[in-house]
Amino acid sequence: MDKQDIPFLTASQLSRLIASKEVSPVEATQAYLDRIEQLDGKLNSYITVTREQALKSAGEAERAIAAGGYLGPMHGIPVAVKDQFNTADILTTGGSRILSEFVPLEDATVVAKLKESGAVLLGKLNMSEFAMAEIYDHPYGTPRNPWNLERNPGTSSSGSGAATSAFLCATSLGEDTGGSIRGPANNSGLVGLRPSWGRVSRHGVLGGSWSMDTVGPISRSVEDAAMTIQAIAGHDPRDPYTWKTPVPNYLKALDGNIQGIKIGVIRDKVDSPLLDPEFHSAVTVALGVLGDLGPHFQDVSLPLTEQAGFISMALILVEWASVHRSTFEPNFQRLDHNNKYRFVTGIILPAQAYYKAQKLRAMLRQQILDALEQVDVLVLPGSHVTARPVESEPGLQSKEQIAAGMAGRISFTGPFNLAGTPALTLPCGFSSDDMPMGLQIVGKPFAEEMVLKVAHAYEQNTDWHNRKPPI
Repeated sequence: MDKQDIPFLTASQLSRLIASKEVSPVEATQAYLDRIEQLDGKLNSYITVTREQALKSAGEAERAIAAGGYLGPMHGIPVAVKDQFNTADILTTGGSRILSEFVPLEDATVVAKLKESGAVLLGKLNMSEFAMAEIYDHPYGTPRNPWNLERNPGTSSSGSGAATSAFLCATSLGEDTGGSIRGPANNSGLVGLRPSWGRVSRHGVLGGSWSMDTVGPISRSVEDAAMTIQAIAGHDPRDPYTWKTPVPNYLKALDGNIQGIKIGVIRDKVDSPLLDPEFHSAVTVALGVLGDLGPHFQDVSLPLTEQAGFISMALILVEWASVHRSTFEPNFQRLDHNNKYRFVTGIILPAQAYYKAQKLRAMLRQQILDALEQVDVLVLPGSHVTARPVESEPGLQSKEQIAAGMAGRISFTGPFNLAGTPALTLPCGFSSDDMPMGLQIVGKPFAEEMVLKVAHAYEQNTDWHNRKPPI
């Protein structure tokens, strides 16, 4: 195989070639490093490229495989991770100039697990400052969407979306508090899985909201996402919020058979007046594709999802400001414009507002869990619009603008971080201006395999995941 073609393989395709020794980990790693050098100046998807360490790890993987020590599907696969995860002896900035010199002493658990699986770390990916939604000032370069360089690849796991979509890594890790895995998946034509809260360790992860932060894969196919989460899922004694629930074999769930599975269509979101007409058409067609595969459909109403953005942000802002107060107060002027507003809001938000949001969260979570008692998965759009233009000026200017934002994308993703359920977004079409649109699939707590199963069946009967951005 021509080395230049290697980055265009899915991680699962590359895995099989590495296992059969048709492609070596060093060849694969070098091919990705060459592509990063060629293209990332346009995308700003990486903050740090660990070229020397990557080639060293690839050489070790190559020698181990040659000696019969193959570790499994991730062995030798070049990956990249959001710069929110600690990496031993490697700069970890959190997307902020405040942490521009922070070099951790140890790896986050998810990074350690990737290394244990034999994966090769290419580097650290760009992100919104301290993992908080849209920002204006990206100190390490503004991430760009490979489908259109004037568009946002998704926040806050921006670099994970851009790099994976542009074939600058085989698969990546993001972190999702209110939609920061699923947003880049929707915007960049990818598969993004937010696992159940407590399925994946957050030890060594720069936190924001203790009750919602979740680490998961951003990948080019459902099989790639299954491979990636398999490597990082499981109980971690260093994260007391991880569950001891057994981790299934996710790849075995991808059998293409969803005959008889019960699918609940969230009508409040599919027929939302906020939904762009082209997006509505794409989701309607996607439901038809799923319907041809033999599941049973029923309509579901979740009225509190309309308020999910407001509930989410009331909780996230208070928790985020509390976690980072000692860092932000002495460095306030170094924060992004938008984050200054968010930090102050989180500090002054009344306790009664936070308490009310918690009560509403419990009500919404119960609505979702009740619906999932009747069906195996829920489906809805991944967002209400395609990727928006890159911010050319500070975004937070008025309370009316902020309220409109909370009623937008986060009202589609937010319900499921509030409920702690797994949720996956994958491509379901393209707009008339060739921007990706995503379908979101939601499962019961710790039922990621069912979500992956339905997503894979849909993916195998469409061609959206095979499209390549024009960069």
